[in-house]
Amino acid sequence: MQTATGAPGVAAHGRWDTLRLPAADGTIRDYRVEGHFDYSSSAPPPRSRSAYAAVHVVPDPLADTTPLSRAVVDWEATLAFRRWIWSYGLGVAEAMDTAQRGMGLDWETARELIARSVAEARACGGRVVCGAQTDHLAPGSARSLRDVEAAYEEQCGFVEAQGGQVVLMASRELARLANGPDDYLRVYETVLRQLARPALIHWLGEVFDPALRGYWGSTDLDLAMTTLLAIIESNRAHVVGLKLSLLDQRRELSMRRQLPADVHMYTGDDFDYPTTIRGDGEHYSDALLGAFDAIAPAASAALLALDRDDPDAFDATLAPTLPLARHIFKDPTPYYKTGVVFMAYLNGHQSHFKMVDGLESARSTVHLAELFALADRAGLLSDPRLAADRMRHVLYLAGVDQP
Repeated sequence: MQTATGAPGVAAHGRWDTLRLPAADGTIRDYRVEGHFDYSSSAPPPRSRSAYAAVHVVPDPLADTTPLSRAVVDWEATLAFRRWIWSYGLGVAEAMDTAQRGMGLDWETARELIARSVAEARACGGRVVCGAQTDHLAPGSARSLRDVEAAYEEQCGFVEAQGGQVVLMASRELARLANGPDDYLRVYETVLRQLARPALIHWLGEVFDPALRGYWGSTDLDLAMTTLLAIIESNRAHVVGLKLSLLDQRRELSMRRQLPADVHMYTGDDFDYPTTIRGDGEHYSDALLGAFDAIAPAASAALLALDRDDPDAFDATLAPTLPLARHIFKDPTPYYKTGVVFMAYLNGHQSHFKMVDGLESARSTVHLAELFALADRAGLLSDPRLAADRMRHVLYLAGVDQP
């Protein structure tokens, strides 16, 4: 039977806003879509905070690839999503872990992504920063710290040659080779002092990438933090900000108080971003978040509320987004990319739910069903009927009959 949604088994006379969603306890519940989108279609850049969305890539769904193939990107859909982020006044953090660096996006494809995105930003008047690391080195191939430095220099040089600003990402090869804090001090100082523009340093914790355990030379996070602060202090002219991705608000607040006054803390805490961004009256965090890929309209509206000196509206705007973000970034956290891509699919930013390396399979149908409901309750489904139709197709493929 062919139906109104184009999927067999979905009754043509069923209500578009009624779905049967599976739950973690094995039950299936009826869910009525609330269907309210609470945000404008565009907005000016916020003035009170610097804010970037770390963004995903859209693959070509019909490319004949395998998990071992180079990524094949749908460039128009990928760049269109960046234009959408810029339309809300947010900056784009390009070719970082949200774009599947280290999880399917190879350096050759990332090079083209950076070149295209920086050129698009220039044409659109958007802001962009770009991730540089050492992932063109085969795992285990670096034999010395100099190999790591040279790899960083190659990627940073490429970013700056395109006109981009560097986000100095963590290196798995450095984590493997380094014998202690002094090795990190040497490598980061060597690389930072060659940059034409000050960079952001990205501390990506092992919750996001287990291969980075012990980064900065210690598994003791207090000692690791001391080392990173020493790197920043000795290279102040070359560091404009720190993106902290530990999902540890207490540590972010502590480190934020110790940063030099001219170095910005960019929260990467996708669990507790409202309080870190709002601040404590003396200090606040700017934002560079994968969660903003999924909640850009709400993030923009909340930041503009801070511009109006309306912290209550800021809190009220972001509060409904927290359950969604915490669900997307739940353990195992590295697979949060699946959730942000599913949000893009629900909201019509791509015509398919496919990811580089087949990572769309990294989250269960139950997880995606709960994500849909949380996004709906947060008012973040821009076209609720389209989102419900797409959710219905996903459920049908999982064998969940719909009314």
